[in-house]
Amino acid sequence: MSIETSQITPEIVEQHGLSPEEYERVLAGLGREPNLVELGIFSVMWSEHCSYKSSRLHLKKLPTEAPWVICGPGENAGVIDIGDGQAAIFKMESHNHPSYIEPYQGAATGVGGILRDVFTMGARPVANMNALRFGRPDHPKMKHLVRGVVAGIGGYGNCVGVPTVGGETNFHPAYDGNILVNAMTVGVADADKIFYSAATGVGNPIVYVGSKTGRDGIHGATMASADFEEDAEAKRPTVQVGDPFTEKLLIEACLELMATDAIVAIQDMGAAGLTSSSVEMATNGKAGIRLDMNKVPCREEGMTPYEMMLSESQERMLMVLKPGKEAMAQAIFEKWELDFAVIGEVTDTRHMVLEWNGEVVCDIPLGPLAADAPEYDRPYMSRAEYTAWAGVKPVEDAPECSDPGADLVTMLASPNLASRRWIAEQYDSQVMGDTLQTGGDAAVVRVHGTEKALAISTDCTPRYVHADPYEGGKQAIAEAYRNLCAVGARPLAVTNCLNFANPQRPEIMSQFVHALEGMGDACRALDFPIVSGNVSLYNESKATGGGSAILPTPAIGGVGIIEDAARMVTTAFKSEGDAIYLIAPEFWAKPDPTRSHIGKSRWLADVHGRDEGRAPPVDLAAERGAGQIVRRLIGEGLLSAVHDLSDGGLAVALAEMALAGNLGAEVSANEAYSAAQWWFGEDQARYVITVSPENAEAFNRIVAEGPDIPEAEMVGFHRIGTVGGDQLLGQSLDTLRSAHESFFKEWMEA
Repeated sequence: MSIETSQITPEIVEQHGLSPEEYERVLAGLGREPNLVELGIFSVMWSEHCSYKSSRLHLKKLPTEAPWVICGPGENAGVIDIGDGQAAIFKMESHNHPSYIEPYQGAATGVGGILRDVFTMGARPVANMNALRFGRPDHPKMKHLVRGVVAGIGGYGNCVGVPTVGGETNFHPAYDGNILVNAMTVGVADADKIFYSAATGVGNPIVYVGSKTGRDGIHGATMASADFEEDAEAKRPTVQVGDPFTEKLLIEACLELMATDAIVAIQDMGAAGLTSSSVEMATNGKAGIRLDMNKVPCREEGMTPYEMMLSESQERMLMVLKPGKEAMAQAIFEKWELDFAVIGEVTDTRHMVLEWNGEVVCDIPLGPLAADAPEYDRPYMSRAEYTAWAGVKPVEDAPECSDPGADLVTMLASPNLASRRWIAEQYDSQVMGDTLQTGGDAAVVRVHGTEKALAISTDCTPRYVHADPYEGGKQAIAEAYRNLCAVGARPLAVTNCLNFANPQRPEIMSQFVHALEGMGDACRALDFPIVSGNVSLYNESKATGGGSAILPTPAIGGVGIIEDAARMVTTAFKSEGDAIYLIAPEFWAKPDPTRSHIGKSRWLADVHGRDEGRAPPVDLAAERGAGQIVRRLIGEGLLSAVHDLSDGGLAVALAEMALAGNLGAEVSANEAYSAAQWWFGEDQARYVITVSPENAEAFNRIVAEGPDIPEAEMVGFHRIGTVGGDQLLGQSLDTLRSAHESFFKEWMEA
């Protein structure tokens, strides 16, 4: 059957992930029946992964602007001004479904794809981060998934020569059948040499560069826009295969060409490959595009236009060049041993036209493909209705904590608080020679050749978001903000990766909507705009042994600037005799029995096996005030160590500081609170800091001067102890360290 005469049946339409109503829109947009190539193109462009049809309406509500934002959402990555004529370019994206099906290649190509999003805009990548969510460690498939994902991230990042400097890894049964692999890349570029994707200039040549096109990854975007059925393993052919050595060559070739004036527009071939890259370039440039499919470099015999347009083969880019620059560009890419082919031209038709063997095999107006793609306002519950549906209540009959030290040992040995050394050691964090800190609250990477440094953090607490999507969304932003402040960075902007289940279920859509409301409110209150991101829906599974929906997981990637890298601080206790303070909102230091300090806490789950209670509320004014005070004290050089409080509360934060510095501490509790509340409560806007005796006078003077901003009036300082010795809460550091290191060692060796 030829392409032109293919009969499109309802079964074929369903196989392409389009509803009957959406197919009617295709017919209306074309004014005729599509052929198979055209149907395939509509299928991927209208997938959730590419069109954001269930989320666009709500994404528009997020704050995306600030004086330092150069480019917000809509391009390959976000761009912010970091001073001295330089820009940071960054984004986070998901590769969830591919990583469940084939963990090594799924994770590896996730790293490769996010690297391309950043260097396609003219930046040299300087750091990779990740946010990983796995199911129960005792699930029969989970060890295989963890090993494969970690090896894939390390294998790709290490080979391409970009340091992997941090991230987060969590376990929960909700991810048994649908793990999350979110990858983030940060790059640095000259602020006046940013490259965009808008194809302009009628007659300008369209150029394909990089690797040849194969049959791997066909329908990858469509697969990523549906939940898993029983046949998840059968979808293995939809997973792309990566080659980090080719990616390294592609980075160098693109940056070399970018140093000339040859490029009009550039776009990486990510999800939906040649289709999405060409459609986005033409749409952004308000132009048309014509491609000669016979000129597309292919590595397999007999590939059809349908396969070429839907392939998601890796390490490929599409460019629009200035006329007459083809030979120069070709010489650069051939020097780097990469394919180079002129495959088409920019037109003024506002259509995508594909030719093959002398015939037109696709002619689609670009409006219906992109700007006029479906946009749904899915039903969702009110916050009160959701709380009732989720059955969220305050903790009742709270257990007692008779031995905080013993509970601390138990928690440090649990999967969610155990040392991630086993993971970190598989990543090259030092390549490029600019990494200043890993393993703390935020990773820190020097801006090469300057005194500045970028701080980077990935954060989210899904159990909070599930209990209260609005407060959980606020908390994800607030924790990223705290982690940046804790190393001395001024928070600048956010990227996100919004991982949720089936948006056609009102309870799931309410998680999405209210989490975004919380995120938006937090970003506005903290001057912390969202400049890029990704939405990953349908993260649920019917596969054997899997659960249903994941926990709502709006992963946040925060980026901040340290003007003088020499002022950076770490979490480690430094010297015996240093004073330990708890910085917390003033109201928190006063007993209030109506507040729940241990709801949804790690202590309640890991020590008592209870998953209940409300998420801790987030006071954004207190977050802003506490962060401002911490940054000022760091900037004055008065703090020897800083750590924000998050999972596990005060006791776990102190243990991490003690283990990092190999120094114990004598600390005391506030008797107004129960032992559980004081040591393990997870209230927000809190930091532990240490001050050396020689800095005590200056420290006290600044604290006495009062805040620079009104919000800081809500923040109090509480002396809780002194650094020294080799114990914490009655436990030796050796005992704590042994517990902390035990989980991964025992699990992976079993």
